Parts: sequence; structure tokens; C-alpha cells
Amino acid sequence: MILNLDPSFQPLQRENTIQFESFTFSGGEPHIKIQSNLDGIDAVTVTTRILSFNDIGLLLIAVDALRRTDVKTIHLFLPYMPAARQDRVMVSGESLSVKVYADVINGLNLESVTIFDPHSEVTPALLNNCKVISNHRFIEQVIRDINSEIVLISPDGGALKKIYKVSEFLGGLPVVECSKKRNVKNGKLEGFKVYEDNLEGKDCLIVDDICDGGGTFIGLAEELKNKNASSLYLAVSHGIFNKGVDVLNKSFTKIYTTDSFKDLDEDGVEQIKLRALIK
Repeated sequence: MILNLDPSFQPLQRENTIQFESFTFSGGEPHIKIQSNLDGIDAVTVTTRILSFNDIGLLLIAVDALRRTDVKTIHLFLPYMPAARQDRVMVSGESLSVKVYADVINGLNLESVTIFDPHSEVTPALLNNCKVISNHRFIEQVIRDINSEIVLISPDGGALKKIYKVSEFLGGLPVVECSKKRNVKNGKLEGFKVYEDNLEGKDCLIVDDICDGGGTFIGLAEELKNKNASSLYLAVSHGIFNKGVDVLNKSFTKIYTTDSFKDLDEDGVEQIKLRALIK
């Protein structure tokens, strides 16, 4: 059976879902009560999207509630791993935040934890019994929707390994490598480079795992246009878009993402449901 802690997020199935009631006490503590009869149910998969500590608190007490109904086996489907980008300590005094979240989840002793397109190899290494869903079918569906010859664009060195795997999965699509620098004094991105002399009017698809503010992609789009790129597209597995999408729409013909982080209804954005990508 399935317990969808986010009622608007049902990535696996709509049948055999567990009914529950949840609310937050006046002191700020989340609470849950399982309403379905789980007699004889041995295994449950919990799905959720964690955007706050309250969300992880709800997950913790939900697992406890399930165990108190004698559910023996619990799986977790958590497509966006919180703090995935904080996967290294850059300066003294910082936390290794992704490990903090992973330790909390590992403490639940789950049968498996499934994540989608992790930011780096650190997250799967930290999570016990971790299963990874790649972005391959997501990008395959994006290219099917674009319906033209595409060059894949790697925004930086960190994305190279994954984008070449995507290219291989798609039959060897051409890849153009790019890079950027961050000004250590003001934190701004600069020095965007596209390692191709002339894109000769080719349509380009930037592929990455996360779009937050979008500065990387706006700067890169400008440099791609300088190299004579034609239509520009952006595909990000986890669309946070904390500054909205209006500024990105000025640079891209279309933006693609999934519902791994939140639901979106924005002009210029095509959101592909994870349930359509899971085989």
C-alpha cells in the first residue's frame, strides 16, 4: 500500500492508498493519525516531498505510526533529497547538511529509499539501502517534445559525467561542454565559457539536476547565443525556481522540469509528472 504524505503528490499509484489525518499543534509540532485499517498489511511505501523540517517531522511520525500498526516493511520514495547541494564542507564552521538529513532518514531503518537524479554521488553513498532513478527517461521525453535535432549542453564540470550517460542512453547525442566561475569576493557567477567555436544555428538543451535562482542558466544562455545557437531549452530535474521563471523565459524557448520538488503552473514551463517516468 501507499502512504502519500503530500496529498497532491502521487507518483506511484492512486489505488491502495492509505487514508490519514495530519495537522500541526499550536506549538508547531506535526501530528498524524492513520485512518485506514492496516490489519494484515506487511509492506508500505511512503512518498513525500520535503521542503521544511516540519515535512521531515511528519515523515518521522508517519513511520512511527505505521510501525505501531505492525507494518514490518517500509519503503520511502523521496525524489528530491533535501540539502543535496550541501554535500561538502567548504569553510570551517559549516555543516555537512546532506549527511544530517541522511542520518535522520537512516535512523528510520527503512527497507529502501528511492531518490531521483541526485545532485552528486554523495547522497546515494550516505543513504542506507538507496535506489537511484536516473534522469534518462526524463530527458528522453523532453527531446521527444522538442522534436528537433538537439545538442546537449553540460553547464559545468560537475554535470559532465551524468550528461555523457544521458547521451549514451539516447544513442550518442552530441555534447557541448561549458564552464563558469564564481567570484569569491561577491559570490556572483561570471566567466561563462562554451567550448565550441560555432554552434551554427543548432538547437541546444541545457541539462542539469537543480534550478534554484537560475543565474547559471541565464549566463550560459547569453554565451550560447554568442556562439550562434538557435533555440535554447532548459531541462532540470528539480525545479525550485526561487526567483520565479519570468527571467528564465526571456532566455529559453521552453523550460522542462518534474514535480519532484513542487507543483508548477507557469507560462513557458512544461512539468512532467514522475509517475510518467517510473517504469
